[in-house]
Amino acid sequence: MIHPEGFRTIVYESFLFYIYVKYIPMKIKLLLLLTIMALQANAQLKPVAYAEGAQKLNGFAAIPSKPLKQKPGILILPAWLGINDHCKEVAGKLSKLGYHAFIADIYGEGNYPAGPQEAGKLAGHYKSDYEAYQKRIKAALDQLIKSGADANNIVVIGYCFGGTGALEAARAGMNVKGVVTFHGGLGKDASRKNETIKSKVLVLHGADDPYVPQKDVEAFQKEMNEGKADWQMIYYSNAVHAFTEKEAGNDNSKGAAYNEKADKRSWSHFMVFLTELFQ
Repeated sequence: MIHPEGFRTIVYESFLFYIYVKYIPMKIKLLLLLTIMALQANAQLKPVAYAEGAQKLNGFAAIPSKPLKQKPGILILPAWLGINDHCKEVAGKLSKLGYHAFIADIYGEGNYPAGPQEAGKLAGHYKSDYEAYQKRIKAALDQLIKSGADANNIVVIGYCFGGTGALEAARAGMNVKGVVTFHGGLGKDASRKNETIKSKVLVLHGADDPYVPQKDVEAFQKEMNEGKADWQMIYYSNAVHAFTEKEAGNDNSKGAAYNEKADKRSWSHFMVFLTELFQ
């Protein structure tokens, strides 16, 4: 026999389900579903406090419930505004695929930008002081390995400013099998010598990105060729900067905008790249 309280619960939940099915519009249902999926993905993330020198940093680790045999790890470098929901979503997706993932904190506690103006100054500092940027990346890389990833099976990916960081990991000769930049900056100071690039390199680039001038593209390709790198560069038509970031809106005239087709295609190319490295 059902307890009266249990019976009331069943009736109440049945009533809510009826309201959900009967009256809630399909768009709202989809929004609720996406919200639940996002919350589930973020629930997999574990906050990790770590440090580089005297600077306290706050990253996130995503530990796969069923890791791949090689225990590969993916280090995620955020765009100039720092860790956002997009990075967390990516970490969750990779974890579900069996990859250890770690989202790096580049700026550190007490230095998080309040908006684009502050972010521009901070990102500019690390682009100029590339050795400081490389140290922050290495500190996060160590945390990824501590979380369970195999030190010899690491890939670094980055978005916008983080894409520049992914290339810096390769330029620094870090022990990473591959680096991937999504709509990232490609340039470096012309006075820096082009070194041998041992990591495989994948550049996923908006064909209409106004923030990456042609001279930077040409210098990057020259750098890759002189460094004898195994590199690929894929262009997406009608895509500008930040094409994977939904928060960027969809107005290409602003120079940074989301592009659903480019987002999906770049993710597919990224998956092919990972398969090649870890097949």
